[in-house]
Amino acid sequence: MKTGRPLVLLYIHDEESSGLRARGGASKWWLGKSLAEHARRIEKAGGRLTIRVGAAKDVLNDVIVETGATAVFWNRRYGGPERALDADLKTSLKQDNMDVSTFNGRLLTEPWDITTGAGTPYKVFTPYWKAMKAAYRAPDALPAPKSLSGPDIESVTLDSLGLHPTNPDWSDGLEETWSPGEAGAMDRLSDFLEGPINTYSKDRNRPDLEDGTSRLSPHLHFGEISPAQVWRAVQHGINADRFDESSAMTFLSELVWREFSYVLLYYNPDLATENYNSDFDALPWRKDSDAVKAWSEGQTGYPIVDAGMRQLWHTGYMHNRVRMIVASFLTKHLLQPWQVGEDWFWDTLVDADQAANPASWQWTAGSGADAAPYFRVFNPITQGQKFDPNGAYVRRWCPELSDLPDKFLHTPWEAGSDTLKAAGITLGKTYPKPIVDHPTARQRALDAYDTLKEKRNAA
Repeated sequence: MKTGRPLVLLYIHDEESSGLRARGGASKWWLGKSLAEHARRIEKAGGRLTIRVGAAKDVLNDVIVETGATAVFWNRRYGGPERALDADLKTSLKQDNMDVSTFNGRLLTEPWDITTGAGTPYKVFTPYWKAMKAAYRAPDALPAPKSLSGPDIESVTLDSLGLHPTNPDWSDGLEETWSPGEAGAMDRLSDFLEGPINTYSKDRNRPDLEDGTSRLSPHLHFGEISPAQVWRAVQHGINADRFDESSAMTFLSELVWREFSYVLLYYNPDLATENYNSDFDALPWRKDSDAVKAWSEGQTGYPIVDAGMRQLWHTGYMHNRVRMIVASFLTKHLLQPWQVGEDWFWDTLVDADQAANPASWQWTAGSGADAAPYFRVFNPITQGQKFDPNGAYVRRWCPELSDLPDKFLHTPWEAGSDTLKAAGITLGKTYPKPIVDHPTARQRALDAYDTLKEKRNAA
Protein backbone atom coordinates (compact mmCIF):
# COMPACT_ATOMS: atom_id res chain seq x y z
CA MET A 1 0.00 0.00 0.00
CA LYS A 2 2.83 2.39 0.85
CA THR A 3 4.22 2.17 -2.69
CA GLY A 4 1.11 3.88 -4.02
CA ARG A 5 1.19 1.55 -7.01
CA PRO A 6 -1.63 -0.72 -8.24
CA LEU A 7 -1.73 -4.04 -6.37
CA VAL A 8 -2.31 -7.53 -7.71
CA LEU A 9 -3.72 -9.43 -4.73
CA LEU A 10 -2.78 -12.97 -5.68
CA TYR A 11 -3.50 -16.33 -4.12
CA ILE A 12 -1.62 -19.24 -5.70
CA HIS A 13 -3.11 -22.68 -5.17
CA ASP A 14 0.09 -24.68 -5.47
CA GLU A 15 -0.25 -28.46 -5.45
CA GLU A 16 2.50 -29.00 -8.02
CA SER A 17 5.74 -27.83 -6.43
CA SER A 18 7.81 -30.73 -5.14
CA GLY A 19 7.87 -31.66 -1.48
CA LEU A 20 4.69 -29.87 -0.41
CA ARG A 21 2.41 -31.87 1.86
CA ALA A 22 -1.12 -32.11 0.52
CA ARG A 23 -3.76 -30.47 2.70
CA GLY A 24 -6.18 -32.64 4.62
CA GLY A 25 -9.93 -32.60 3.96
CA ALA A 26 -10.86 -30.40 6.93
CA SER A 27 -8.09 -27.94 6.09
CA LYS A 28 -9.32 -27.70 2.50
CA TRP A 29 -12.83 -26.95 3.73
CA TRP A 30 -11.56 -24.10 5.91
CA LEU A 31 -9.32 -22.75 3.16
CA GLY A 32 -12.27 -22.48 0.79
CA LYS A 33 -14.40 -20.61 3.33
CA SER A 34 -11.51 -18.38 4.36
CA LEU A 35 -10.64 -17.42 0.79
CA ALA A 36 -14.30 -16.61 0.08
CA GLU A 37 -14.48 -14.33 3.10
CA HIS A 38 -11.14 -12.74 2.22
CA ALA A 39 -12.31 -12.07 -1.33
CA ARG A 40 -15.48 -10.41 -0.04
CA ARG A 41 -13.53 -8.08 2.24
CA ILE A 42 -11.18 -7.16 -0.61
CA GLU A 43 -14.09 -6.49 -2.96
CA LYS A 44 -15.74 -4.32 -0.32
CA ALA A 45 -12.63 -2.10 -0.45
CA GLY A 46 -12.78 -1.96 -4.25
CA GLY A 47 -10.16 -4.59 -5.01
CA ARG A 48 -10.18 -8.13 -6.33
CA LEU A 49 -8.58 -11.37 -5.20
CA THR A 50 -6.93 -13.13 -8.14
CA ILE A 51 -6.75 -16.91 -7.85
CA ARG A 52 -4.36 -18.97 -9.95
CA VAL A 53 -3.49 -22.66 -9.90
CA GLY A 54 -0.04 -24.13 -10.49
CA ALA A 55 3.55 -24.10 -9.29
CA ALA A 56 4.18 -20.75 -7.59
CA LYS A 57 7.23 -19.94 -9.69
CA ASP A 58 5.40 -20.46 -12.96
CA VAL A 59 2.29 -18.60 -11.84
CA LEU A 60 4.24 -15.60 -10.57
CA ASN A 61 6.23 -15.35 -13.79
CA ASP A 62 3.00 -15.38 -15.80
CA VAL A 63 1.40 -12.67 -13.64
CA ILE A 64 4.52 -10.49 -13.80
CA VAL A 65 4.53 -10.66 -17.60
CA GLU A 66 0.79 -9.94 -17.79
CA THR A 67 0.85 -6.95 -15.44
CA GLY A 68 4.33 -5.49 -15.72
CA ALA A 69 4.77 -5.86 -11.96
CA THR A 70 8.11 -4.73 -10.55
CA ALA A 71 7.81 -5.88 -6.93
CA VAL A 72 6.60 -9.01 -5.13
CA PHE A 73 5.70 -9.32 -1.44
CA TRP A 74 4.84 -12.38 0.62
CA ASN A 75 4.92 -13.73 4.17
CA ARG A 76 7.58 -16.28 5.02
CA ARG A 77 7.01 -20.01 5.36
CA TYR A 78 9.00 -22.26 7.69
CA GLY A 79 8.65 -25.88 6.56
CA GLY A 80 11.71 -27.34 4.82
CA PRO A 81 10.22 -27.72 1.32
CA GLU A 82 8.50 -24.32 1.54
CA ARG A 83 11.72 -22.58 2.55
CA ALA A 84 13.61 -24.19 -0.33
CA LEU A 85 10.93 -23.19 -2.82
CA ASP A 86 10.76 -19.63 -1.50
CA ALA A 87 14.55 -19.24 -1.54
CA ASP A 88 14.67 -20.40 -5.14
CA LEU A 89 11.80 -18.10 -6.02
CA LYS A 90 13.44 -15.10 -4.39
CA THR A 91 16.75 -15.76 -6.17
CA SER A 92 15.04 -16.16 -9.53
CA LEU A 93 12.99 -12.99 -9.15
CA LYS A 94 15.97 -10.91 -8.07
CA GLN A 95 17.93 -12.15 -11.06
CA ASP A 96 15.10 -10.72 -13.16
CA ASN A 97 15.57 -7.37 -11.38
CA MET A 98 12.39 -7.72 -9.34
CA ASP A 99 12.08 -6.03 -5.97
CA VAL A 100 11.33 -8.87 -3.50
CA SER A 101 10.24 -8.34 0.11
CA THR A 102 9.27 -11.08 2.56
CA PHE A 103 7.84 -10.68 6.04
CA ASN A 104 6.96 -12.49 9.23
CA GLY A 105 3.18 -12.65 9.26
CA ARG A 106 2.72 -15.99 11.03
CA LEU A 107 4.76 -15.84 14.25
CA LEU A 108 5.59 -13.52 17.15
CA THR A 109 9.30 -13.83 16.39
CA GLU A 110 11.34 -15.61 13.77
CA PRO A 111 12.52 -19.11 14.79
CA TRP A 112 16.11 -17.89 14.90
CA ASP A 113 15.46 -14.77 17.00
CA ILE A 114 15.16 -16.26 20.50
CA THR A 115 18.23 -18.36 21.36
CA THR A 116 20.06 -19.65 24.41
CA GLY A 117 23.02 -17.86 25.92
CA ALA A 118 25.20 -20.04 23.73
CA GLY A 119 23.37 -18.84 20.63
CA THR A 120 21.69 -22.18 19.96
CA PRO A 121 17.97 -22.85 19.53
CA TYR A 122 16.00 -23.81 22.62
CA LYS A 123 15.13 -27.48 23.01
CA VAL A 124 13.12 -27.13 26.24
CA PHE A 125 9.92 -25.12 26.36
CA THR A 126 9.98 -23.48 29.81
CA PRO A 127 13.21 -21.50 29.34
CA TYR A 128 12.05 -20.57 25.83
CA TRP A 129 8.81 -19.23 27.30
CA LYS A 130 10.72 -17.22 29.90
CA ALA A 131 13.01 -15.78 27.23
CA MET A 132 10.05 -14.88 25.03
CA LYS A 133 8.26 -13.11 27.89
CA ALA A 134 11.35 -11.04 28.58
CA ALA A 135 12.14 -10.16 24.97
CA TYR A 136 8.89 -9.81 23.03
CA ARG A 137 6.99 -6.58 22.53
CA ALA A 138 4.06 -6.61 20.11
CA PRO A 139 4.34 -4.03 17.31
CA ASP A 140 1.67 -1.37 16.94
CA ALA A 141 -1.25 -2.26 14.71
CA LEU A 142 -1.40 -0.88 11.19
CA PRO A 143 -4.71 0.41 9.83
CA ALA A 144 -6.67 -1.76 7.43
CA PRO A 145 -6.63 -0.42 3.86
CA LYS A 146 -9.67 1.70 3.09
CA SER A 147 -9.47 1.24 -0.68
CA LEU A 148 -7.79 -1.23 -2.99
CA SER A 149 -7.29 -1.15 -6.74
CA GLY A 150 -5.32 -3.00 -9.37
CA PRO A 151 -5.46 -4.55 -12.83
CA ASP A 152 -8.31 -6.90 -13.64
CA ILE A 153 -6.57 -10.06 -14.82
CA GLU A 154 -7.67 -13.63 -15.40
CA SER A 155 -8.62 -15.58 -12.29
CA VAL A 156 -10.05 -19.05 -11.77
CA THR A 157 -13.16 -19.44 -9.64
CA LEU A 158 -12.90 -20.54 -6.05
CA ASP A 159 -15.27 -23.42 -6.75
CA SER A 160 -12.89 -24.78 -9.37
CA LEU A 161 -10.30 -25.53 -6.67
CA GLY A 162 -12.50 -28.35 -5.37
CA LEU A 163 -11.98 -27.48 -1.72
CA HIS A 164 -15.50 -28.28 -0.56
CA PRO A 165 -16.18 -31.99 0.09
CA THR A 166 -18.61 -33.80 -2.21
CA ASN A 167 -19.89 -37.36 -2.55
CA PRO A 168 -20.44 -37.21 0.36
CA ASP A 169 -20.48 -33.70 1.76
CA TRP A 170 -19.46 -34.39 5.37
CA SER A 171 -19.06 -30.72 6.36
CA ASP A 172 -22.36 -30.04 8.17
CA GLY A 173 -20.72 -30.27 11.58
CA LEU A 174 -17.94 -27.92 10.52
CA GLU A 175 -20.46 -25.45 9.10
CA GLU A 176 -22.40 -25.27 12.37
CA THR A 177 -19.25 -24.97 14.50
CA TRP A 178 -17.04 -22.43 12.75
CA SER A 179 -17.03 -19.00 11.09
CA PRO A 180 -13.83 -18.90 8.99
CA GLY A 181 -12.43 -15.50 8.07
CA GLU A 182 -11.03 -12.39 9.72
CA ALA A 183 -14.38 -11.30 11.15
CA GLY A 184 -14.92 -14.72 12.71
CA ALA A 185 -11.41 -14.61 14.19
CA MET A 186 -11.94 -11.21 15.77
CA ASP A 187 -15.31 -12.27 17.16
CA ARG A 188 -13.70 -15.38 18.64
CA LEU A 189 -10.97 -13.31 20.30
CA SER A 190 -13.46 -10.74 21.59
CA ASP A 191 -15.71 -13.40 23.10
CA PHE A 192 -12.76 -15.05 24.82
CA LEU A 193 -11.48 -11.77 26.26
CA GLU A 194 -14.94 -10.88 27.57
CA GLY A 195 -14.61 -13.41 30.36
CA PRO A 196 -13.24 -16.90 29.70
CA ILE A 197 -9.63 -15.67 29.76
CA ASN A 198 -9.98 -14.96 33.48
CA THR A 199 -10.72 -18.60 34.25
CA TYR A 200 -8.48 -20.07 31.57
CA SER A 201 -5.94 -21.52 34.00
CA LYS A 202 -8.49 -23.80 35.63
CA ASP A 203 -10.98 -24.24 32.78
CA ARG A 204 -8.62 -24.98 29.87
CA ASN A 205 -8.48 -28.67 30.79
CA ARG A 206 -12.26 -29.09 30.93
CA PRO A 207 -13.65 -30.37 27.60
CA ASP A 208 -17.16 -30.22 29.06
CA LEU A 209 -16.98 -26.40 29.19
CA GLU A 210 -17.91 -24.71 25.92
CA ASP A 211 -15.82 -21.58 26.53
CA GLY A 212 -12.86 -22.96 28.46
CA THR A 213 -10.46 -22.25 25.59
CA SER A 214 -10.19 -19.57 22.90
CA ARG A 215 -10.51 -21.89 19.85
CA LEU A 216 -8.37 -19.44 17.91
CA SER A 217 -6.01 -22.10 16.54
CA PRO A 218 -7.57 -22.48 13.05
CA HIS A 219 -7.83 -18.70 12.66
CA LEU A 220 -4.15 -18.38 13.58
CA HIS A 221 -3.17 -21.17 11.22
CA PHE A 222 -4.87 -19.54 8.25
CA GLY A 223 -3.56 -16.06 9.02
CA GLU A 224 -7.00 -14.59 9.71
CA ILE A 225 -5.58 -13.18 12.92
CA SER A 226 -1.92 -12.87 13.84
CA PRO A 227 -0.36 -13.97 17.13
CA ALA A 228 0.85 -10.39 17.52
CA GLN A 229 -2.77 -9.18 17.50
CA VAL A 230 -3.67 -11.71 20.16
CA TRP A 231 -0.64 -10.91 22.31
CA ARG A 232 -1.27 -7.17 22.04
CA ALA A 233 -4.93 -7.51 23.06
CA VAL A 234 -4.13 -9.74 26.03
CA GLN A 235 -1.25 -7.57 27.22
CA HIS A 236 -3.44 -4.48 26.96
CA GLY A 237 -6.05 -6.15 29.17
CA ILE A 238 -3.41 -7.14 31.71
CA ASN A 239 -2.02 -3.61 31.84
CA ALA A 240 -5.53 -2.22 32.31
CA ASP A 241 -6.22 -4.69 35.15
CA ARG A 242 -9.09 -6.19 33.16
CA PHE A 243 -7.71 -9.71 33.23
CA ASP A 244 -6.43 -12.05 35.89
CA GLU A 245 -2.73 -11.82 35.09
CA SER A 246 -1.85 -15.39 36.04
CA SER A 247 -4.62 -16.84 33.90
CA ALA A 248 -3.87 -14.51 30.98
CA MET A 249 -0.19 -15.39 31.04
CA THR A 250 -1.08 -19.09 31.04
CA PHE A 251 -3.03 -18.42 27.85
CA LEU A 252 -0.07 -16.57 26.30
CA SER A 253 2.18 -19.49 27.20
CA GLU A 254 0.01 -21.69 24.98
CA LEU A 255 0.45 -19.17 22.17
CA VAL A 256 4.19 -19.47 22.71
CA TRP A 257 3.99 -23.29 22.59
CA ARG A 258 2.90 -22.75 18.99
CA GLU A 259 5.99 -20.57 18.48
CA PHE A 260 8.21 -23.22 20.07
CA SER A 261 6.76 -25.78 17.66
CA TYR A 262 7.92 -23.61 14.76
CA VAL A 263 11.41 -23.45 16.23
CA LEU A 264 11.42 -27.25 16.29
CA LEU A 265 10.13 -27.42 12.72
CA TYR A 266 12.62 -24.87 11.41
CA TYR A 267 15.60 -26.79 12.75
CA ASN A 268 14.04 -30.22 12.15
CA PRO A 269 12.28 -30.11 8.75
CA ASP A 270 11.32 -33.81 8.97
CA LEU A 271 9.40 -33.26 12.23
CA ALA A 272 6.22 -34.83 10.80
CA THR A 273 7.89 -38.08 9.80
CA GLU A 274 11.10 -38.63 11.80
CA ASN A 275 11.61 -39.01 15.54
CA TYR A 276 13.02 -35.83 17.08
CA ASN A 277 14.79 -38.16 19.52
CA SER A 278 16.38 -40.79 17.31
CA ASP A 279 16.48 -43.27 20.21
CA PHE A 280 12.81 -43.87 19.44
CA ASP A 281 13.72 -45.35 16.07
CA ALA A 282 14.21 -48.58 18.01
CA LEU A 283 10.82 -48.60 19.75
CA PRO A 284 8.93 -51.84 18.95
CA TRP A 285 5.71 -50.40 17.56
CA ARG A 286 2.89 -52.82 16.77
CA LYS A 287 0.93 -53.23 13.54
CA ASP A 288 -2.80 -53.45 14.22
CA SER A 289 -5.08 -51.96 11.57
CA ASP A 290 -8.21 -53.03 13.49
CA ALA A 291 -7.08 -51.11 16.57
CA VAL A 292 -6.31 -48.01 14.49
CA LYS A 293 -9.73 -48.24 12.86
CA ALA A 294 -11.48 -48.49 16.24
CA TRP A 295 -9.49 -45.51 17.52
CA SER A 296 -10.16 -43.33 14.47
CA GLU A 297 -13.90 -44.11 14.55
CA GLY A 298 -14.31 -43.55 18.30
CA GLN A 299 -15.05 -47.19 19.05
CA THR A 300 -12.36 -48.07 21.60
CA GLY A 301 -14.70 -48.70 24.52
CA TYR A 302 -13.07 -45.90 26.54
CA PRO A 303 -15.66 -43.08 26.61
CA ILE A 304 -13.34 -40.06 26.88
CA VAL A 305 -11.27 -41.37 23.94
CA ASP A 306 -14.32 -42.14 21.84
CA ALA A 307 -15.92 -38.78 22.62
CA GLY A 308 -12.80 -36.96 21.46
CA MET A 309 -12.50 -38.89 18.23
CA ARG A 310 -16.17 -38.34 17.41
CA GLN A 311 -15.93 -34.63 18.20
CA LEU A 312 -12.98 -34.46 15.81
CA TRP A 313 -14.87 -36.17 13.00
CA HIS A 314 -17.97 -34.02 13.41
CA THR A 315 -16.41 -30.60 14.03
CA GLY A 316 -12.84 -30.82 12.71
CA TYR A 317 -11.64 -29.98 16.21
CA MET A 318 -10.81 -31.65 19.50
CA HIS A 319 -10.25 -30.14 22.92
CA ASN A 320 -6.54 -29.97 23.72
CA ARG A 321 -6.70 -32.05 26.91
CA VAL A 322 -8.53 -34.75 24.99
CA ARG A 323 -5.97 -34.55 22.18
CA MET A 324 -3.33 -35.58 24.70
CA ILE A 325 -5.52 -38.41 26.00
CA VAL A 326 -6.31 -39.89 22.58
CA ALA A 327 -2.71 -39.47 21.41
CA SER A 328 -1.43 -41.25 24.49
CA PHE A 329 -4.00 -44.00 23.99
CA LEU A 330 -2.91 -44.60 20.40
CA THR A 331 0.83 -44.52 21.05
CA LYS A 332 0.95 -46.08 24.53
CA HIS A 333 -2.13 -48.30 24.99
CA LEU A 334 -2.17 -49.48 21.38
CA LEU A 335 1.57 -49.05 20.67
CA GLN A 336 0.90 -47.56 17.27
CA PRO A 337 3.45 -45.21 15.66
CA TRP A 338 2.74 -41.56 16.41
CA GLN A 339 2.96 -40.83 12.67
CA VAL A 340 -0.32 -42.74 12.20
CA GLY A 341 -2.12 -40.40 14.58
CA GLU A 342 -0.40 -37.28 13.28
CA ASP A 343 -1.53 -38.16 9.76
CA TRP A 344 -5.13 -38.72 10.90
CA PHE A 345 -5.16 -35.37 12.68
CA TRP A 346 -3.62 -33.75 9.60
CA ASP A 347 -6.60 -34.89 7.54
CA THR A 348 -9.37 -34.22 10.05
CA LEU A 349 -8.36 -31.10 12.01
CA VAL A 350 -9.36 -27.64 10.78
CA ASP A 351 -6.30 -26.33 12.65
CA ALA A 352 -3.90 -28.98 11.28
CA ASP A 353 -0.58 -27.20 11.50
CA GLN A 354 2.73 -28.38 10.07
CA ALA A 355 4.60 -27.41 13.26
CA ALA A 356 2.19 -27.80 16.19
CA ASN A 357 0.64 -31.05 14.99
CA PRO A 358 3.83 -33.17 14.80
CA ALA A 359 5.49 -31.39 17.74
CA SER A 360 2.53 -32.20 19.99
CA TRP A 361 2.24 -35.79 18.76
CA GLN A 362 5.93 -36.37 19.39
CA TRP A 363 5.67 -34.79 22.83
CA THR A 364 2.90 -37.20 23.79
CA ALA A 365 4.62 -40.21 22.24
CA GLY A 366 7.78 -39.35 24.16
CA SER A 367 10.02 -38.89 21.14
CA GLY A 368 9.71 -35.10 21.01
CA ALA A 369 11.41 -32.12 22.59
CA ASP A 370 10.93 -31.66 26.33
CA ALA A 371 8.92 -34.91 26.51
CA ALA A 372 9.62 -35.75 30.14
CA PRO A 373 8.84 -38.23 31.41
CA TYR A 374 8.74 -39.82 27.97
CA PHE A 375 7.14 -42.98 29.36
CA ARG A 376 4.10 -41.12 30.77
CA VAL A 377 0.90 -43.09 30.06
CA PHE A 378 -2.35 -41.15 30.41
CA ASN A 379 -5.03 -43.18 32.17
CA PRO A 380 -8.18 -42.64 30.04
CA ILE A 381 -10.41 -43.56 32.97
CA THR A 382 -9.06 -41.16 35.58
CA GLN A 383 -8.51 -38.45 32.94
CA GLY A 384 -12.20 -38.67 32.04
CA GLN A 385 -13.30 -38.65 35.66
CA LYS A 386 -11.09 -35.67 36.48
CA PHE A 387 -11.72 -33.44 33.48
CA ASP A 388 -15.28 -34.46 32.57
CA PRO A 389 -16.57 -35.03 36.11
CA ASN A 390 -20.27 -34.70 35.31
CA GLY A 391 -19.98 -36.50 32.00
CA ALA A 392 -21.31 -33.63 29.87
CA TYR A 393 -18.60 -34.09 27.23
CA VAL A 394 -19.01 -37.86 26.97
CA ARG A 395 -22.80 -37.61 26.89
CA ARG A 396 -22.57 -35.02 24.10
CA TRP A 397 -20.42 -37.17 21.83
CA CYS A 398 -21.33 -40.68 22.97
CA PRO A 399 -25.11 -40.31 23.32
CA GLU A 400 -25.60 -44.07 23.64
CA LEU A 401 -24.10 -43.71 27.14
CA SER A 402 -26.30 -40.77 28.15
CA ASP A 403 -28.45 -42.66 30.65
CA LEU A 404 -25.59 -44.24 32.56
CA PRO A 405 -25.10 -42.93 36.11
CA ASP A 406 -22.07 -40.65 36.50
CA LYS A 407 -20.39 -43.35 38.58
CA PHE A 408 -20.07 -45.64 35.55
CA LEU A 409 -19.95 -43.15 32.71
CA HIS A 410 -16.19 -43.47 32.22
CA THR A 411 -16.14 -47.21 33.04
CA PRO A 412 -19.35 -48.68 31.54
CA TRP A 413 -17.88 -52.19 31.70
CA GLU A 414 -18.00 -51.94 35.51
CA ALA A 415 -21.75 -51.32 35.56
CA GLY A 416 -23.95 -54.24 36.54
CA SER A 417 -26.32 -55.86 34.07
CA ASP A 418 -29.35 -54.15 35.62
CA THR A 419 -27.69 -50.72 35.37
CA LEU A 420 -26.72 -51.33 31.75
CA LYS A 421 -30.19 -52.57 30.89
CA ALA A 422 -31.82 -49.54 32.51
CA ALA A 423 -29.51 -47.29 30.44
CA GLY A 424 -30.36 -49.18 27.23
CA ILE A 425 -26.79 -50.37 26.76
CA THR A 426 -25.58 -53.73 25.53
CA LEU A 427 -21.79 -53.79 25.66
CA GLY A 428 -20.36 -55.11 22.45
CA LYS A 429 -23.45 -54.08 20.51
CA THR A 430 -24.72 -50.59 21.34
CA TYR A 431 -21.33 -49.54 22.74
CA PRO A 432 -18.03 -51.43 22.37
CA LYS A 433 -16.25 -53.30 25.09
CA PRO A 434 -12.73 -51.93 25.74
CA ILE A 435 -10.41 -53.03 22.94
CA VAL A 436 -7.55 -53.30 25.45
CA ASP A 437 -7.36 -53.77 29.21
CA HIS A 438 -5.89 -50.61 30.71
CA PRO A 439 -3.47 -52.18 33.24
CA THR A 440 -2.28 -54.75 30.71
CA ALA A 441 -1.82 -52.18 27.95
CA ARG A 442 -0.04 -49.80 30.31
CA GLN A 443 2.44 -52.47 31.34
CA ARG A 444 2.98 -53.48 27.72
CA ALA A 445 3.82 -49.87 26.90
CA LEU A 446 6.21 -49.54 29.83
CA ASP A 447 7.92 -52.77 28.79
CA ALA A 448 8.31 -51.44 25.24
CA TYR A 449 9.75 -48.18 26.53
CA ASP A 450 12.11 -50.10 28.79
CA THR A 451 13.73 -51.55 25.68
CA LEU A 452 14.90 -48.04 24.82
CA LYS A 453 16.67 -47.80 28.16
CA GLU A 454 18.29 -51.19 27.64
CA LYS A 455 19.55 -50.27 24.16
CA ARG A 456 20.78 -46.90 25.40
CA ASN A 457 22.65 -48.55 28.30
CA ALA A 458 24.10 -51.17 25.96
CA ALA A 459 25.37 -48.43 23.67
